[in-house]
Amino acid sequence: MVCSWRKALLVACVLSAVIFAGAVAAGAQAPRIAFIPKNLGNPFFDAVYAGIQEAARELGYETVSIGPPAADPASQIPFIQQQSAQQVAAIIISANDANTVAPALRAAMQRGIAVVAVDADAAVDARHAYIQPVDFDTVGLEQVKLLAELIDYQGEFAILSATTTAPNQNAWIAGMQVELEKPEYANMRLVRIAYGDDEPQKSYRETEGLLAAFPNLRGIISPTTVGLAAAAQALETNNAADRVALTGLGLPNQMRSYVKNGTVTAFQLWDPSEMGYAAVYLVDAIRGGFRPEPGASYQAGKLGERTLGENNVVIAGSLTTFTAANIDDYDF
Repeated sequence: MVCSWRKALLVACVLSAVIFAGAVAAGAQAPRIAFIPKNLGNPFFDAVYAGIQEAARELGYETVSIGPPAADPASQIPFIQQQSAQQVAAIIISANDANTVAPALRAAMQRGIAVVAVDADAAVDARHAYIQPVDFDTVGLEQVKLLAELIDYQGEFAILSATTTAPNQNAWIAGMQVELEKPEYANMRLVRIAYGDDEPQKSYRETEGLLAAFPNLRGIISPTTVGLAAAAQALETNNAADRVALTGLGLPNQMRSYVKNGTVTAFQLWDPSEMGYAAVYLVDAIRGGFRPEPGASYQAGKLGERTLGENNVVIAGSLTTFTAANIDDYDF
């Protein structure tokens, strides 16, 4: 009887182990997508990840968001290597430095892992495609149009940028200057381009410097989320919002109070979640045999058809203008 009891127990244990192993295997069948942002704890990338999760639920993928605490050039490499070793289905990355992460991403691609960059691109040969939030060629002109409406197309205005070397910032400012050459802006004059280095305190001081240097200033464009929030704080503190219109690129959660109290009437940004959403659908297409190349198109769920441009760049969406009427519809 003892032997029978022990035999029965052994059989039960073996059966339990088989069932458990089968359950683990079944759970592991869902392919996993790893999102590696520039740094963790950033609301912008939390919103990108929300889009990734939404599309992943629709398509049957598991997801993980993993990355460094600080946005240093080489800080993402260990996470790329780790996820590659775990043989994830795809890596979606916002690169801190396009070339620094390239060798690790190439190694991932050699393992058969789909690699898609979002927000900040990686080297062209180190990813299958890049999901760009909007058509960056239109950002500068859209910002000028918005400010012009706020100041009735007349008066002095300034630009509060990030760093002097930021590629996107400089491209957008160049676009603003081209747009300003049109006759409808003949009564608007750009008086200074200031740089806050994407540091809140410096951006705040630069805004106060603009207010002091140009008493007739009518408007400020700050195409950087850090700069826009700092400039709004400076206008509020200096009671200047009634005479100086502020717009730029900002996060709704950072700007909500300034919009609600009238310091800022309108500002713009893209919806970060659309990048993550479009990226997952592209990953799924690639894994299904889609060949990423300029001119090729794929279906991106609720976003509709998306076409790859030069260097396999995909435009996720368009600029959204946030006002008191719609800002509570967004949470990022």
